[in-house]
Amino acid sequence: MKFLELNKINKDYFTYEDIARILGITPAAAKVFAHRYVKSGILIRAKRGIYLLREKWNYFSREQKFEIANLLQVPSYISLATALDYYEITTQIQQSFIESIAIKRTKEIEINGNIFNYTRLNRDFYKGFIKQNNFFIATPEKSLLDACYLMALGRYNFDVSAIDLDKVDQDRLVREAKRFPKKNQHFMEKHGFIPEA
Repeated sequence: MKFLELNKINKDYFTYEDIARILGITPAAAKVFAHRYVKSGILIRAKRGIYLLREKWNYFSREQKFEIANLLQVPSYISLATALDYYEITTQIQQSFIESIAIKRTKEIEINGNIFNYTRLNRDFYKGFIKQNNFFIATPEKSLLDACYLMALGRYNFDVSAIDLDKVDQDRLVREAKRFPKKNQHFMEKHGFIPEA
């Protein structure tokens, strides 16, 4: 069976070109092959021209799914409760739900029971993230700032009582909060995330 040859592709995701190369077929034939195997459930179409083996997907780690999240909408970075959970700053645990910040659009993508949620943020606030392993993720402080900013605007909700501030660099949080609108700073002061000015 030809699809078993795809296991030789040493990547979490692959393209038509990868399929064509490994099977020794033309790119046009690789497109037909990919379409057929998506319909049969062997491949998952992550986005146009990008595929995953369903068998491998079922064993992806959280970090591998973060990498896919970055790929599904470019540019984007992992943030909000997903990052807060990753850093163990919140006791809210997310299963099969990955939140990211993007600058293009707010949207939701479902892949095999996993929800990838993208929230659009003003380009001025699209910063404060790092590359860790193979994915982009907000720093602990920026994750909390993103969540507070969106909650102050009425566009997000999270359990503020579940936050462990001992795992956040307080000086950095206060410093970075000053780059956000006063409404956000007041929200953070009200909930005890930063001291009142």
